[in-house]
Amino acid sequence: MLKRIRVEDVRLGMFIHGFAGSWLDHPFWRNRFLLDDPEDLRRIRASAVREVWIDVAQGADVADDAVVTAEAPDAAEVESPAAVAAPRPADLAPTPHDVELQRAHRLLHSARDAVASMFRDARMGRAIDRQVMQAVAADIADSVTRNRGALISLARLKTADDYTYLHSVAVCALMVALARQLGLPDEQARAAGFAGLLHDVGKMDIPLEILNKPGKLTDDEFAIVREHPRRGWQRLRDAGITDDVALDVCLHHHERMDGKGYPDGLAGEAITLVARMGAVCDVYDAITSNRPYKAGWDPAESLKRMASWQGHFDTRVFQAFVRSLGIYPTGSLVLLSNGRLAVVTEQSPDSLLKPVVKTVLSTRSGERVVPERIDLSAPGCRITIVQREDPAQWKIPDLDEIWSGIPGLGRA
Repeated sequence: MLKRIRVEDVRLGMFIHGFAGSWLDHPFWRNRFLLDDPEDLRRIRASAVREVWIDVAQGADVADDAVVTAEAPDAAEVESPAAVAAPRPADLAPTPHDVELQRAHRLLHSARDAVASMFRDARMGRAIDRQVMQAVAADIADSVTRNRGALISLARLKTADDYTYLHSVAVCALMVALARQLGLPDEQARAAGFAGLLHDVGKMDIPLEILNKPGKLTDDEFAIVREHPRRGWQRLRDAGITDDVALDVCLHHHERMDGKGYPDGLAGEAITLVARMGAVCDVYDAITSNRPYKAGWDPAESLKRMASWQGHFDTRVFQAFVRSLGIYPTGSLVLLSNGRLAVVTEQSPDSLLKPVVKTVLSTRSGERVVPERIDLSAPGCRITIVQREDPAQWKIPDLDEIWSGIPGLGRA
């Protein structure tokens, strides 16, 4: 029998059947489980969800006066991940960059928590819930549909501690954007995003002391890391996930066009298109993110270096990837022809070389300036980008806050 109760009345020993609200409002990636961990109880009470459904046939009951209702819930009352995963046309209208940034900021944190919970629970032997992960991937895909660059630019900003979880979220978003740039149908773009979200699940089986090691890995440690594609593929199979795209990207996102990748040493046409996409998205997010052993590279610098790696990526896929991000991705620091430093805030639909920027500093006086928004592609604008700049050399602590408009973003 199901009963709907307030979170204040939830107790250890109850069986949670569902949350009365969206997955965005609670920190759990699964909907049905026995509540036997005090930390899980604390997280439920601290979440935005105010009521839950419990199954008294599988867990502890509650006093009659604590029951909100004992009627069977409908699909609207208990979140159905499968329903959440379906596109919601009203939510997909194009959104201005600054508006979607605020929305994406909240989504990013919720998605990170969902992936972190999945990793933590999987380490404890619990199976991956396909439906909930589809719901997470669908919301990420929706954000990219509304505004391609907002969530992608935010997802690059990670602490070393967050990397494992936000990397999955970032690759999901990058895969959706790349699929759209390649002209793939919406269904295939969403499948690519789902694959990106799950591509690194094999890292659940890597010991944390290796996964988070601040120094260079030994040969034996690297051999363990190289096993994560196969381990992830097996984890997905064990969870009943038979999606060919997800399985393929999980197993083959470290293959290279020249055959020097792993685990199977595939080369050229033997690597599927979606696996080639996964390889590009995975590497880009990895090298632009802060890791335990190094700081992330500037986005524009990262694209330049990736372009020089002969034999690593499919040329057509990489060129489409660059077009999806821009020559100067959001967050890049550039020198303008008027002598001012500026940070890229968003891409222009008219020119890869003329994004929208905000001024930061005058190189002539060496002093900070009041940020001014400049659309370099606007008619009559004569200001151009001279070159990209290394943010580390200029030591501008609030650079990420300037381009995003989100207070405190990027600061410790």
